[in-house]
Amino acid sequence: MTPRDRITLTGLEVFASHGVLETERRSGQRFVVDVVLELDARPAAASDAVSDTVDYGVLAVRIYEAVAAEPVNLIETVAQRVADVALAFEAVHRVQVTLHKPDAPVAIPFSDVAVTIERSRT
Repeated sequence: MTPRDRITLTGLEVFASHGVLETERRSGQRFVVDVVLELDARPAAASDAVSDTVDYGVLAVRIYEAVAAEPVNLIETVAQRVADVALAFEAVHRVQVTLHKPDAPVAIPFSDVAVTIERSRT
């Protein structure tokens, strides 16, 4: 059985232009990403080599680029982009992505709207 070790990246902020409304596309807004990677950390712990794990600095840059890329309507689509980025790292077996849209154009006061997806290697 593979251990369910985790690497967590929380609160990565990206300004992007996703959304259904034209004003969201024109003005853009803040998105916040939380990612939990499941992997076997034993090889990295034994070797003490970053090449045996996920370099979270590289991960952060790739997530940033994926969220900042071509605008789409739904945060579900953006979350899937982030999951695809994470699963591209060989060590990652499973990923949980939460994409927050705290400044969404909602008429009622709220503090956050988010979607959480989980994906695994097939």
